[in-house]
Amino acid sequence: MDTSKEMARLAYEALEDKKGEDIQIIDIKDISSIADYFIIANGSNSSQVDALVDSVMERLSRNGYEPKRVEGVRSASWILMDYGDVVVHVFSKEERLFYNLERIWRDGRTINREEL
Repeated sequence: MDTSKEMARLAYEALEDKKGEDIQIIDIKDISSIADYFIIANGSNSSQVDALVDSVMERLSRNGYEPKRVEGVRSASWILMDYGDVVVHVFSKEERLFYNLERIWRDGRTINREEL
């Protein structure tokens, strides 16, 4: 299994374990050099957003993956975790609707969990 798929699978599972809402995986490797996958999810409140972020970071760290950068932790409304080939976005519900990354990256291919 390639590294980016493994990271994406682990991140998805971590978000799912903490009941992340509307988890989306967007394959952007054919349209951008930024990353291979964007994973987008939201929480229903700031405590859940924090729990989602902690879950992803803990699961990936336990498997040997450390983020290159994490931004937005103080606000708990949009947290970006950059793992190089995989970028995880965790939003509050309102911020996700406002920024609508799925629309911006609609040229990417939305994939389901089973494809990882």
